Amino acid sequence: MQALIVGVLAGLWGWMFWNSERVTRKRENGLQAAAKSSQLERLIGRPFMLALEKWRLFEILQSFLAVLHVRLLLIEGEAVTPRRSRMFIAETVGLGYASLTGLALLGLLADEPAMLAMGVLMLGLVPAARIRGLFNKVEERRREMIRTLPDLLSKLMLLVGAGETVQTALFRCAEAGKEDHPLYKELRRAMNAYRNGEPFGQSLEAFGKRCGVQEVSVFTAVLLLNSRKGGDSFVVSLRELSLTLWEKRKALAKVKGEEASSKLAFPLTAIFFVLMVLVGAPAVLMMS
Repeated sequence: MQALIVGVLAGLWGWMFWNSERVTRKRENGLQAAAKSSQLERLIGRPFMLALEKWRLFEILQSFLAVLHVRLLLIEGEAVTPRRSRMFIAETVGLGYASLTGLALLGLLADEPAMLAMGVLMLGLVPAARIRGLFNKVEERRREMIRTLPDLLSKLMLLVGAGETVQTALFRCAEAGKEDHPLYKELRRAMNAYRNGEPFGQSLEAFGKRCGVQEVSVFTAVLLLNSRKGGDSFVVSLRELSLTLWEKRKALAKVKGEEASSKLAFPLTAIFFVLMVLVGAPAVLMMS
């Protein structure tokens, strides 16, 4: 019975792979498509994407696809297309299917039927873990931006208070920021767009949209409303916003500390249980 299940799983994947290769050669130049595609996309993504399209499952997952597409835009940038979002789902489902097939094959080779049950469990856990990982990346990106925004605002206030224009101060802040930091990366992109002739207001609005964080949107709105005024009123507006952002940063640090303490609860409980066994085992052995 287990051999039959493994054969069906492997045969179904082989049929999907062959079908996807045939369709790819019809739609595009097969050699070029294979050269451009990664191994994950070719072996898992394209076969399962074609199957999901044929079974019209993408239409059922339309609302989830929209949410996923927004998350991918934040992580990978504006180059993400709807096809990339569908490919991500196809690869996710395919990885779960591959886990099921691999564990079923291991169970057959080891003559252990429990491996098949574990494979069924991994069929749901692997896609859930991959999607959760994407959402965690977005949340960590948001937190990193909120943690860094008060520092950026403080530098901006100092430079503007020293007599710099808002545009020049933003250029200096962008150049001084970390290369791989998401907030400074988006700020450098906005300032480069402004340097290339894009209006300052439009570049800042695009900066706020790309960041996708409410606090950054408030920051850009304050800049746009007060940059023309300049002087003391501009610095006062930034100072008020800075106080609010520092409070949010404190609250975020408090939440981070609570999460860290909750993550330590299980290991500490396990260590306590092991110590109890080590201490109690000699006494139990002596009594017996």
